Amino acid sequence: MRKKKLVVLTGAGISAESGLKTFRDTDGLWEGYNVYEVATPTGFEKNPELVLDFYNMRRKDVAAAKPNEAHTGLAELEKDFDVTVITQNIDDLHERGGSSNIIHLHGEIFKMRSVTNSNLIYDIRGDINIGDLAEDAGQLRPHIVWFDELVPKIEDALEVMSTAEIFVVIGTSLLVYPAAGLVNYAPANIPKFIIDKNIPYTRSISNVTVIEKPATEGVKELKRILSEFT
Repeated sequence: MRKKKLVVLTGAGISAESGLKTFRDTDGLWEGYNVYEVATPTGFEKNPELVLDFYNMRRKDVAAAKPNEAHTGLAELEKDFDVTVITQNIDDLHERGGSSNIIHLHGEIFKMRSVTNSNLIYDIRGDINIGDLAEDAGQLRPHIVWFDELVPKIEDALEVMSTAEIFVVIGTSLLVYPAAGLVNYAPANIPKFIIDKNIPYTRSISNVTVIEKPATEGVKELKRILSEFT
């Protein structure tokens, strides 16, 4: 029997319960750092060592984190649904949680690339330092989409959105574009679910069910509801 296409858009809220602080938390990982100093091309040009150190710390944080029940719960849905996860997160907790089809809109913390050729991408588990070069002699930088940069994977995400038969949003404020705009590309008549302990503005979204809970509890409830769709 053909599985229904389930598309899930996730943000920092799904990884918060794994101990990874969210962008907008008052104690978030950006506190003490001006975002334009550590997450823009201009910031990297001005002080590359600061930016590399910042993401080296993020890489250690992610390596120490473990997937939570929201990550594993989404992976379990693959038994009954054709699931694609579109994530704004740079961590690998969806992969480690068992999901098999993931689009990383904002890059991946365990990858790096040349500053002169964005197609020269390498795996990285340790630190990136000044003087670490790609095969084209370009300085290596995190494979992260910074503010003021294009989001190369957005086209892939838009294509997936057009095929969705069920759409779920988990742990995102729906304030960061272009990712937030993806909700407008879900077919109007399909069932939609939003899981967050602080539900974002949803008036413009049709046919939506709100689950105002943290991601782990919300995914458990989602699974109970979706059991009626199989």
